[in-house]
Parts: sequence; C-alpha cells; structure tokens
Amino acid sequence: MTAVKLRKWDSTEHLKTAEDMALYLEACLQEAGDVAAFIAKALGTIARAKGMSQLARDTGLGRESLYKALSGEGNPSFATILKVTAALGIQLYAQPMHTE
Repeated sequence: MTAVKLRKWDSTEHLKTAEDMALYLEACLQEAGDVAAFIAKALGTIARAKGMSQLARDTGLGRESLYKALSGEGNPSFATILKVTAALGIQLYAQPMHTE
C-alpha cells in the first residue's frame, strides 16, 4: 500500500480576492452562532491571507496584538473588530433573521 502525503488545510491559500474574503466571513458568521471566538479566528485567517503587517499599519494596532486578538484565543474589543474589518475592506451589515 502506498503512503499518501497530506498537508494541513490552510484557508488562507484560498482567500485570494476581496469577494473570497467577504464570502468566507459571511459563511463563518452563519456557522458561528454565539461563539465570538469563531468570528475573531475567521478575521485572523482573512488578515493572514491579506498580510498581517499591512493590517497592523492600516489599523494602527501592533502586529503581535492583532495575532493574539484574532487567534480565537483572544478577546478583541468591538472597536478592534471594526478597525480590522474596515482595514480589510469588509463591510458588516445587519439583516433580519429568518425564523420559521
């Protein structure tokens, strides 16, 4: 039997365009429920795809603090989330929930 080499999945490799990034975040928002860390980690994935150093410059926040805040282990403030989404070119918006 031949051994199959696998490598760890990295979502950042598939987030090439602004549309990819927005759709990824939208899917994560739908899946997250009330788990804020899931959204922070999704933003961290998008940030890594776009470039964490550039994001740090654009937000005025430290690169290391962004890594921590967007790791899924951190607890970023809503102000940080808004700075990050603006710098990433992602717009947050509200729509009514569909309940059945």
